Amino acid sequence: MKENFGQILKDIRRSKNVSQRDLANSVGVDFTYISKIENDRLPPPAAETIIKMAEVLKVPEELLLAHSGKVSNELKDVISTPEALRFLNEVRHMNLSGDEWNSLHQQLKSLR
Repeated sequence: MKENFGQILKDIRRSKNVSQRDLANSVGVDFTYISKIENDRLPPPAAETIIKMAEVLKVPEELLLAHSGKVSNELKDVISTPEALRFLNEVRHMNLSGDEWNSLHQQLKSLR
């Protein structure tokens, strides 16, 4: 069973020894909001809030964003081009593994 966003957030937060109150204060939300997210009483917050959480917890933002089903506004701007959508649609049909995604990432980096 796939873990939900709240459980992932809770596990990471606890592994980093950060309290709900400290995370909330650093992100600029009420600690009860963090509690409700972690206990699956609220859906994941906006992508920008998730990115702040990742920064505070010192984890890659992609880790939390992937489990939230959200993308940053910056990424939305990039993927709204016809070329990017065509590329993503092609990749979607390939059902790439994690290793294949990493390999593709390295190949893309070598283009620049």
